[in-house]
Amino acid sequence: MRLHWHRRDLRGSDVAGLAAATDDATAVPVFVFDEDVLAHASPPRVAFLLDALASLRAWYRERGGDLLVERGDPAEVLPRLAAEHGAEAVTWGEDYSGLAAERDARVRRALADAGVERRPVTDGVLHEPGSITTNAGDPYSVFSYFWKKWRDREKPAPHPAPDASDLAEIEGAPLPTLADLGFDEPEASIPPAGTEAARDRLTEFLDGPVYRYEERRDYPADECTSRLSPHLKYGTIGIREVYERTEAAKADAPDADAAASVEEFQSQLAWREFYAQVLWANRDTVTENFKDFERPIRWRDDPEGLQAWKDGETGYPIVDAGMRQLREEAYVHNRVRMLVAAFLTKDLLIDWRRGYEWFRQRLVDHDTANDVGGWQWAASTGTDAQPYFRVFNPTTQGERYDPDAQYIKRYVPELRDADPDVIHEWPDLSPTQRRRAAPDYPDPIVDHASARERAIEAFETARGGD
Repeated sequence: MRLHWHRRDLRGSDVAGLAAATDDATAVPVFVFDEDVLAHASPPRVAFLLDALASLRAWYRERGGDLLVERGDPAEVLPRLAAEHGAEAVTWGEDYSGLAAERDARVRRALADAGVERRPVTDGVLHEPGSITTNAGDPYSVFSYFWKKWRDREKPAPHPAPDASDLAEIEGAPLPTLADLGFDEPEASIPPAGTEAARDRLTEFLDGPVYRYEERRDYPADECTSRLSPHLKYGTIGIREVYERTEAAKADAPDADAAASVEEFQSQLAWREFYAQVLWANRDTVTENFKDFERPIRWRDDPEGLQAWKDGETGYPIVDAGMRQLREEAYVHNRVRMLVAAFLTKDLLIDWRRGYEWFRQRLVDHDTANDVGGWQWAASTGTDAQPYFRVFNPTTQGERYDPDAQYIKRYVPELRDADPDVIHEWPDLSPTQRRRAAPDYPDPIVDHASARERAIEAFETARGGD
């Protein structure tokens, strides 16, 4: 008998740890609500998590098994469950954040003290951190070099689902509710979780949008992205299954451009693993700049500007649309994520950690490695980051990627009756013109041109300039 400790692998198929647990024994699947993890959680993510657990439990019950769900310190819960079920070993999929590393070290020690074998395995990534390095053996800090090796390395095949006979006959207690765990209902609409929902999303994406991904992924109104991020975060679908199916889509591509588009999507999977590697090698990047500066960056303390950004009331339509999408859907289109992050860190010159914290609370797909990497990229403080002197102009970005203002109008109702040209020219209009076009939409809270110069000066000073 073995325990499999589910964490970010909330599915029954293509689970490396479950495959290891059922190799020559029966398995008891377990999930533990860790108080330390819950302290960093938020209503959108916990709601998605509970839905995923309900789906996983139903999958086990269809096969005559069940999912044990406990709450407490895994270092105490897992040795106890191992003793109760006579388990000789515990398997789990590795995680790479600092919090996870500390927890797993305690679990390893507790299981060792109890005489239970520990079997952590690689699951949430195709290539574990530290396996793709420079010729000198160092972790990459430039994605393009990492991508070349990642792309050319052989990928593991999906693991088969266990047979019903591989699962122990157990009966778990009911799942807790959001209220039981101390969370309110999320303000946003949360997408369905579970493997069936994840596979439906992937199938819909691979049936067409993936072949336009390279060309149209930056246009938020097109909905040409996979929206798999929460499923990859919680592992409701296996990364090996996703990659295998993208390879099949590439083989079925109607032409070379379509095949290249599939490969562009695969590069986004590589970005996930690049950022996982960066966090694994530099765990303090959650709170500290990756780049070294001669002097501290003089971030501004601007509570009113920060609140306007959070509320989607900056007077920059594409920025406000993104922040309101976050509020409504607990999700933001990737191009727009970059724009809202750049606006906070450059136009408002507010510390990227303030934005990261807001996203951590609001995103259903919050992933420490991805979000830290993305925020530090936008803030020009991270690995392979946007150069500090290249400051996104939110007006030209809106014109370029939402020319008809479809995305903006979807999330900013005050502008739905305005002409797209008026929307994109909003920061340059006179107060009278703005009141005539959209009386309920705010004036810009900052002048972009002046803010750009201020940001460049702040970074040049931090770099040691006069």
